[in-house]
Amino acid sequence: MVMALRGQRAVSVLHFLCFLWAVFALLQNLGVPKPVRKDHEHTYGGHWKHLTFLNQVLQTILYALCVVTDVVALCIPSKEKSVSSVVVPIRDFLFAAYVFPVGLFVAFAFWSLYAYDRELVYPRELDDINPTWLNHSMHTTILPLLFIELVICVHKYPTKKKGIFGLTVFTIMYLSWIFWVHYASGVWAYPVLGVLGVSGKTLFISIAYSILVAFYLLGDCLTKWLWARRRKKCTC
Repeated sequence: MVMALRGQRAVSVLHFLCFLWAVFALLQNLGVPKPVRKDHEHTYGGHWKHLTFLNQVLQTILYALCVVTDVVALCIPSKEKSVSSVVVPIRDFLFAAYVFPVGLFVAFAFWSLYAYDRELVYPRELDDINPTWLNHSMHTTILPLLFIELVICVHKYPTKKKGIFGLTVFTIMYLSWIFWVHYASGVWAYPVLGVLGVSGKTLFISIAYSILVAFYLLGDCLTKWLWARRRKKCTC
Protein backbone atom coordinates (compact mmCIF):
# COMPACT_ATOMS: atom_id res chain seq x y z
CA MET A 1 0.00 0.00 0.00
CA VAL A 2 2.83 2.37 0.94
CA MET A 3 4.74 1.54 -2.26
CA ALA A 4 1.60 2.10 -4.32
CA LEU A 5 1.07 5.48 -2.65
CA ARG A 6 4.68 6.48 -3.31
CA GLY A 7 4.31 5.48 -6.95
CA GLN A 8 1.12 7.50 -7.23
CA ARG A 9 2.86 10.52 -5.72
CA ALA A 10 5.78 10.15 -8.13
CA VAL A 11 3.39 10.02 -11.09
CA SER A 12 1.58 13.08 -9.73
CA VAL A 13 4.85 15.02 -9.49
CA LEU A 14 5.80 14.08 -13.05
CA HIS A 15 2.35 15.09 -14.31
CA PHE A 16 2.62 18.42 -12.52
CA LEU A 17 6.09 19.12 -13.94
CA CYS A 18 4.92 18.19 -17.46
CA PHE A 19 1.92 20.48 -17.00
CA LEU A 20 4.13 23.38 -15.91
CA TRP A 21 6.41 22.87 -18.92
CA ALA A 22 3.46 22.66 -21.31
CA VAL A 23 1.96 25.89 -19.93
CA PHE A 24 5.34 27.64 -20.04
CA ALA A 25 6.01 26.59 -23.65
CA LEU A 26 2.49 27.58 -24.69
CA LEU A 27 2.75 31.02 -23.09
CA GLN A 28 6.19 31.58 -24.60
CA ASN A 29 4.79 30.69 -28.01
CA LEU A 30 1.95 33.16 -27.52
CA GLY A 31 4.42 35.83 -26.43
CA VAL A 32 6.64 35.59 -29.50
CA PRO A 33 6.67 38.95 -31.29
CA LYS A 34 4.74 39.04 -34.54
CA PRO A 35 6.66 39.15 -37.82
CA VAL A 36 7.53 42.48 -39.31
CA ARG A 37 4.84 41.78 -41.92
CA LYS A 38 1.78 42.70 -39.85
CA ASP A 39 -0.70 43.09 -42.66
CA HIS A 40 -3.93 41.10 -42.66
CA GLU A 41 -2.64 38.51 -45.10
CA HIS A 42 0.11 37.26 -42.81
CA THR A 43 -1.62 37.57 -39.43
CA TYR A 44 -4.99 36.01 -40.29
CA GLY A 45 -5.68 33.08 -37.98
CA GLY A 46 -2.66 33.83 -35.81
CA HIS A 47 -1.08 30.89 -34.02
CA TRP A 48 -4.29 28.91 -34.34
CA LYS A 49 -3.67 28.01 -37.97
CA HIS A 50 -0.58 25.97 -37.10
CA LEU A 51 -0.84 22.36 -35.99
CA THR A 52 2.22 22.85 -33.80
CA PHE A 53 0.35 25.37 -31.65
CA LEU A 54 -2.83 23.28 -31.54
CA ASN A 55 -0.72 20.32 -30.42
CA GLN A 56 0.69 22.41 -27.57
CA VAL A 57 -2.85 23.32 -26.53
CA LEU A 58 -3.89 19.66 -26.60
CA GLN A 59 -0.90 18.60 -24.50
CA THR A 60 -1.60 21.35 -21.96
CA ILE A 61 -5.24 20.26 -21.62
CA LEU A 62 -4.17 16.63 -21.25
CA TYR A 63 -1.76 17.38 -18.41
CA ALA A 64 -4.31 19.63 -16.74
CA LEU A 65 -6.74 16.69 -16.67
CA CYS A 66 -3.98 14.40 -15.35
CA VAL A 67 -3.20 16.84 -12.54
CA VAL A 68 -6.88 17.09 -11.61
CA THR A 69 -7.27 13.31 -11.31
CA ASP A 70 -3.98 13.02 -9.38
CA VAL A 71 -4.88 15.75 -6.88
CA VAL A 72 -8.32 14.27 -6.25
CA ALA A 73 -6.88 10.76 -5.80
CA LEU A 74 -4.27 11.97 -3.29
CA CYS A 75 -6.14 14.70 -1.46
CA ILE A 76 -9.84 13.84 -1.73
CA PRO A 77 -9.97 10.03 -2.10
CA SER A 78 -13.69 9.99 -1.26
CA LYS A 79 -14.34 11.91 -4.50
CA GLU A 80 -11.89 9.94 -6.65
CA LYS A 81 -14.42 7.53 -8.11
CA SER A 82 -16.98 10.18 -9.09
CA VAL A 83 -14.36 12.54 -10.56
CA SER A 84 -12.47 9.78 -12.38
CA SER A 85 -15.66 8.45 -13.95
CA VAL A 86 -16.02 11.79 -15.75
CA VAL A 87 -12.44 12.99 -16.27
CA VAL A 88 -10.54 9.77 -17.03
CA PRO A 89 -12.54 8.77 -20.16
CA ILE A 90 -12.01 12.28 -21.56
CA ARG A 91 -8.32 12.19 -20.65
CA ASP A 92 -7.79 8.77 -22.21
CA PHE A 93 -9.62 9.60 -25.46
CA LEU A 94 -7.74 12.90 -25.73
CA PHE A 95 -4.40 11.12 -25.38
CA ALA A 96 -5.27 8.22 -27.67
CA ALA A 97 -7.02 10.00 -30.54
CA TYR A 98 -5.28 13.37 -30.54
CA VAL A 99 -2.28 14.02 -28.31
CA PHE A 100 -0.19 10.95 -29.14
CA PRO A 101 -0.74 10.71 -32.93
CA VAL A 102 -0.76 14.47 -33.53
CA GLY A 103 2.30 15.03 -31.32
CA LEU A 104 4.29 12.34 -33.14
CA PHE A 105 3.12 13.69 -36.48
CA VAL A 106 4.16 17.26 -35.65
CA ALA A 107 7.70 16.20 -34.75
CA PHE A 108 8.03 13.73 -37.65
CA ALA A 109 6.59 16.02 -40.33
CA PHE A 110 8.41 19.15 -39.17
CA TRP A 111 11.89 17.67 -38.96
CA SER A 112 11.44 15.62 -42.15
CA LEU A 113 10.45 18.70 -44.16
CA TYR A 114 13.07 20.79 -42.36
CA ALA A 115 15.81 18.35 -43.40
CA TYR A 116 14.57 18.33 -47.00
CA ASP A 117 14.03 22.09 -47.39
CA ARG A 118 13.42 24.21 -44.33
CA GLU A 119 11.86 26.99 -46.43
CA LEU A 120 8.86 24.71 -46.98
CA VAL A 121 8.01 24.60 -43.28
CA TYR A 122 10.19 27.00 -41.25
CA PRO A 123 11.63 29.87 -43.35
CA ARG A 124 14.97 31.31 -42.24
CA GLU A 125 13.35 34.64 -41.39
CA LEU A 126 11.71 32.93 -38.41
CA ASP A 127 15.16 32.49 -36.82
CA ASP A 128 15.04 36.21 -36.01
CA ILE A 129 11.64 35.81 -34.34
CA ASN A 130 11.69 32.43 -32.60
CA PRO A 131 14.65 31.56 -30.34
CA THR A 132 16.12 28.12 -31.03
CA TRP A 133 15.00 26.71 -27.68
CA LEU A 134 11.40 27.71 -28.43
CA ASN A 135 11.54 25.94 -31.78
CA HIS A 136 12.66 22.78 -29.97
CA SER A 137 9.96 23.18 -27.33
CA MET A 138 7.38 23.17 -30.13
CA HIS A 139 8.85 20.41 -32.28
CA THR A 140 11.27 18.30 -30.22
CA THR A 141 10.51 18.15 -26.49
CA ILE A 142 6.92 17.16 -27.26
CA LEU A 143 8.27 13.66 -27.99
CA PRO A 144 9.72 12.88 -24.54
CA LEU A 145 6.56 14.28 -22.97
CA LEU A 146 4.47 11.85 -25.02
CA PHE A 147 6.55 8.83 -24.08
CA ILE A 148 6.77 9.85 -20.42
CA GLU A 149 2.97 9.89 -20.34
CA LEU A 150 2.81 6.56 -22.17
CA VAL A 151 5.08 4.96 -19.56
CA ILE A 152 3.81 6.45 -16.29
CA CYS A 153 0.05 6.35 -16.90
CA VAL A 154 -2.13 3.68 -18.46
CA HIS A 155 -4.66 5.04 -20.94
CA LYS A 156 -7.63 2.98 -22.01
CA TYR A 157 -7.83 3.19 -25.79
CA PRO A 158 -11.25 3.34 -27.45
CA THR A 159 -12.14 0.84 -30.15
CA LYS A 160 -10.14 1.43 -33.32
CA LYS A 161 -13.34 2.50 -35.08
CA LYS A 162 -14.09 5.23 -32.52
CA GLY A 163 -10.49 6.34 -32.15
CA ILE A 164 -9.79 6.66 -35.87
CA PHE A 165 -13.17 8.31 -36.39
CA GLY A 166 -12.28 10.94 -33.77
CA LEU A 167 -8.89 11.51 -35.39
CA THR A 168 -10.53 11.77 -38.81
CA VAL A 169 -13.01 14.40 -37.60
CA PHE A 170 -10.12 16.42 -36.15
CA THR A 171 -8.21 16.12 -39.44
CA ILE A 172 -11.18 17.25 -41.54
CA MET A 173 -11.86 20.21 -39.25
CA TYR A 174 -8.22 21.28 -39.31
CA LEU A 175 -7.94 20.96 -43.10
CA SER A 176 -11.15 22.96 -43.51
CA TRP A 177 -9.69 25.63 -41.25
CA ILE A 178 -6.38 26.03 -43.11
CA PHE A 179 -8.14 26.04 -46.49
CA TRP A 180 -10.44 28.75 -45.16
CA VAL A 181 -7.43 30.75 -43.95
CA HIS A 182 -5.99 30.53 -47.46
CA TYR A 183 -9.31 31.52 -49.03
CA ALA A 184 -9.72 34.50 -46.67
CA SER A 185 -6.13 35.77 -46.69
CA GLY A 186 -4.39 34.19 -49.67
CA VAL A 187 -1.72 32.72 -47.39
CA TRP A 188 -1.04 29.06 -46.69
CA ALA A 189 -0.33 28.09 -43.09
CA TYR A 190 2.51 25.96 -44.48
CA PRO A 191 4.62 27.16 -47.43
CA VAL A 192 4.83 23.61 -48.78
CA LEU A 193 1.14 23.76 -49.75
CA GLY A 194 1.81 26.84 -51.85
CA VAL A 195 4.25 25.03 -54.15
CA LEU A 196 2.03 21.99 -54.75
CA GLY A 197 -0.66 21.69 -57.37
CA VAL A 198 -4.08 20.13 -56.76
CA SER A 199 -2.83 16.58 -57.30
CA GLY A 200 0.24 17.30 -55.19
CA LYS A 201 -1.88 18.66 -52.33
CA THR A 202 -4.17 15.64 -52.54
CA LEU A 203 -1.24 13.23 -52.38
CA PHE A 204 0.46 15.20 -49.59
CA ILE A 205 -2.70 15.31 -47.46
CA SER A 206 -3.44 11.62 -48.10
CA ILE A 207 0.06 10.62 -46.99
CA ALA A 208 -0.15 12.89 -43.95
CA TYR A 209 -3.49 11.37 -42.92
CA SER A 210 -2.13 7.83 -43.39
CA ILE A 211 0.81 8.67 -41.13
CA LEU A 212 -1.55 10.06 -38.48
CA VAL A 213 -3.58 6.84 -38.50
CA ALA A 214 -0.37 4.79 -38.34
CA PHE A 215 0.74 6.79 -35.28
CA TYR A 216 -2.64 6.19 -33.67
CA LEU A 217 -2.26 2.44 -34.19
CA LEU A 218 1.32 2.62 -32.88
CA GLY A 219 0.13 4.29 -29.67
CA ASP A 220 -2.55 1.63 -29.25
CA CYS A 221 -0.05 -1.20 -29.75
CA LEU A 222 2.61 0.32 -27.46
CA THR A 223 0.09 0.93 -24.69
CA LYS A 224 -1.28 -2.61 -24.80
CA TRP A 225 2.20 -4.15 -25.04
CA LEU A 226 3.73 -2.07 -22.25
CA TRP A 227 0.92 -2.36 -19.74
CA ALA A 228 0.25 -6.02 -20.49
CA ARG A 229 3.88 -6.77 -19.58
CA ARG A 230 3.60 -4.76 -16.37
CA ARG A 231 0.42 -6.54 -15.31
CA LYS A 232 2.09 -9.88 -16.04
CA LYS A 233 5.08 -8.97 -13.83
CA CYS A 234 2.77 -7.87 -11.03
CA THR A 235 1.05 -11.27 -11.02
CA CYS A 236 4.31 -13.23 -10.91
